[in-house]
Amino acid sequence: MNLKKKFDLLESQRADALLGGGAERTQKQHEGGKLTARERIEILVDENSFEEVDAFKKHRHAPQEQILGDGVITGFAKIDGRPVALYAQDFTVSGGSLSEANAQKICKVMDHAMKVGCPFIGLNDSGGARIQEGVLSLGGFADIFLRNTLASGVIPQISLIMGPCAGGAVYSPAITDFITMVKDTSYMFVTGPDVIKAVTHEEVTKEELGGSATHSTKSGVAHFVRANDTEALTHTRELLSFLPSNNLSKAPRFPSPSHPPSINPALDDLIPADPNKPYDVRGIIKGVVDDEYFLEVHQAFAPNIVVGFARMGGQSIGIVANQPAYLAGVLDISSSEKGARFIRFCDAFNIPLIVFEDVPGFMPGVQQEHGGIIRHGAKLLYAFAEATVPKITIITRKAYGGAYCVMASKHLRTDFNFAYPTAEIAVMGAEGAMNILHAKTIKESKDPQAKKSELVEAYNEKFANPNIAAELGFVDEVIFPRETREKVLKALSFLETKRDYLPTKKHGNIPL
Repeated sequence: MNLKKKFDLLESQRADALLGGGAERTQKQHEGGKLTARERIEILVDENSFEEVDAFKKHRHAPQEQILGDGVITGFAKIDGRPVALYAQDFTVSGGSLSEANAQKICKVMDHAMKVGCPFIGLNDSGGARIQEGVLSLGGFADIFLRNTLASGVIPQISLIMGPCAGGAVYSPAITDFITMVKDTSYMFVTGPDVIKAVTHEEVTKEELGGSATHSTKSGVAHFVRANDTEALTHTRELLSFLPSNNLSKAPRFPSPSHPPSINPALDDLIPADPNKPYDVRGIIKGVVDDEYFLEVHQAFAPNIVVGFARMGGQSIGIVANQPAYLAGVLDISSSEKGARFIRFCDAFNIPLIVFEDVPGFMPGVQQEHGGIIRHGAKLLYAFAEATVPKITIITRKAYGGAYCVMASKHLRTDFNFAYPTAEIAVMGAEGAMNILHAKTIKESKDPQAKKSELVEAYNEKFANPNIAAELGFVDEVIFPRETREKVLKALSFLETKRDYLPTKKHGNIPL
């Protein structure tokens, strides 16, 4: 074969690889409201930065249809000038099903990502394991799961669910750090509606069982939901801007804006005088962070705690905040898990933690106790105690009982603990305390209500105000709300070179 023929053959193979499953299947993909794998990559990465790996790879199991690339596109690229490794499952080729060859391609780029220390992104759109290959496809899943686990805490891993993701396929995204689902076109479940109907006689749709609404509000599997493929992909670019490339580096630093101002008087009016009146903690968060911008994670799941990313002084930070606007900000099973997971991610990737505390305690009730609130609440405690990144807590109002200890108290190696004048730090609220401590006195008094009010006021003055904690050193300073941004910025600057350590061990045993 002469040189021209060799060049022509290469050109033809490249053209074939770009076709995927062909024009008809591509049209079906579009009719279903979905982009193709290559279209998705174009939106996700910087222009002309994608370099494909294994474009000509085929499976080796005749008589199956053989198409170059075998149903997944893999390679490396740049996002905002930073390297990333990625794969995009191509539903137009064998339904994007995972084959032995398919898994080998994914594992190869995962190995590259670990070696160079760059984020790894998976665009999932697959019918699951390729049945014709039997255990070879199952082994391929396990090879990927192993790499997800080894990469955890080393490089950020992000999964986008942009179509079906069922059976064993769900466990790779489940191990990754963040999952984004697309509204109406994506779903995840271990067993589908047909199997459930056959085994348990329950009838349920794919959307009800594993759609984006289910996983973003009930199961907590999905961290983000976006309206379509394009929004999901551009959101991923934004998310990456808050994250470092690996566990040995820091997140990108941006110019420090002048808004909001260092001293923000508007914050003084956000917390109601009535300690039982709710308020939205996002108002405080946005009044403190750069450009009032907060990228909330798990927004619709366990809304009694708020977590997410922001910047202060151009530096990426993680925020954990009790939400008095929902269930009074009480901690329960779901909110404890949500907070713990986010804290451990930030700690793994050198992102400082800012905590806004207003918590009346843990959720009471038989359901919570039987559901394991002790075990699940301990996850949040463990995560805060284990974290060695800079930690700063601001007690805005209530800090009662064991929840005070859990929410990054000074006793958990938190670096700076501030409190507003509205802070109430005590074993429990004054009303409940009086019912226990002085029930007989109140009952026997001539005016029980007046006596109780008198005792409540005395209790608040003696125990519930922040000055007592400040005298003991459990609060470093009582500050005005307007000073929050200034105080936190100064603390972050001081803590920039912080080094903290854990005892030598293989790993701890978090109460899972």
